[in-house]
Amino acid sequence: MSDRDVLLSMGFEATRVDWALKATGGRGLQPAMDFLVENENKPVPDLGSVTSAAPTTSTPAGGDMDVDDDEVEALKAIYGNKGGIEAQHAAAAADAAAEAKSIKCTDCGKIFKNTALAQFHAEKSGHDQFEESTEEVKPLTEEEKKQKLADLREKMAAKRAAKAKEEANEQRANEAIRRKSGKDMNVVREELKVKEAIKEAEAKRKEKLEDAKARAAIKAQIEADKKARAEKAAREKALREGKPFPDSGAAVTAPAAAAASSSSATSGVAGKDYPQTRLQIRLTSGQSYTTSLSSDAPLREVAEYLAGQTLAVDVETISFAQHFPRKNFTKADLSRSLRELGLTPSAVLIATP
Repeated sequence: MSDRDVLLSMGFEATRVDWALKATGGRGLQPAMDFLVENENKPVPDLGSVTSAAPTTSTPAGGDMDVDDDEVEALKAIYGNKGGIEAQHAAAAADAAAEAKSIKCTDCGKIFKNTALAQFHAEKSGHDQFEESTEEVKPLTEEEKKQKLADLREKMAAKRAAKAKEEANEQRANEAIRRKSGKDMNVVREELKVKEAIKEAEAKRKEKLEDAKARAAIKAQIEADKKARAEKAAREKALREGKPFPDSGAAVTAPAAAAASSSSATSGVAGKDYPQTRLQIRLTSGQSYTTSLSSDAPLREVAEYLAGQTLAVDVETISFAQHFPRKNFTKADLSRSLRELGLTPSAVLIATP
């Protein structure tokens, strides 16, 4: 079975297997497996742009080493350029009797078949002390390959399990945050509803109280007028019959006093300083809104309130009217207060968007 078939049987994707084999230059199963583990979370690039690792360079016994510039740079990276790469090349050429069959990491004692594997080990482990060795890297037996595959599967399974656990913890944390945010928002909504209900109830109570006072004042005025008319009729009848009208001075002054009293009561109600004005606003489209505003607020604030309730209203083009008493408000009235327009303590407005 080829290295590609072994990697495919382990469950790796075909594109990743081809990438690993090309990137490691087909140096064997172990480099390909290490490459797949290291690049597990990276996207697979275009294989045409992948550069294969340099093949193993061997030196014939008794011959000279043929090392090009690229290999010199690789050797510099592996050996840390100790003593100069030129001196090492000269020493390797002079030592014709001993053929270098592998590269050994003096930090951990591992041996590698070629410089590419040694470079890969250096990048992964951080070791930088290497030397040539005559010890030959023996190929893995079937038992060792099976053990390697089992270890790799176990390692990948552990990584997947850790990642799944981390994602589950993150999902639980996000769900807890979402639930808390939803709960807090519901509490805020309930509090706003309660405050709005209290505010509306208070406004209705004040409106009823003011209406009751206004009705009482009007009733008093009507009674005073009735009494004044009755006294006036009795006085005129007494004069026609030539009879003296008892307490004429008091009778004359009494209606005036009653009228003055009722007039004072009426003017007191009319001139009372209402801090709030309750408005019922009806749109020509059929929608109706009720709100309470400051009596000193301009009529434009009513237009802005409607614009905040529905997108069909434009503050600059809306117009207002009143059916009783009949009145159409102009653009100039938008800057006048509700008190100045006679809309206090309550009024019904017709709004045309």
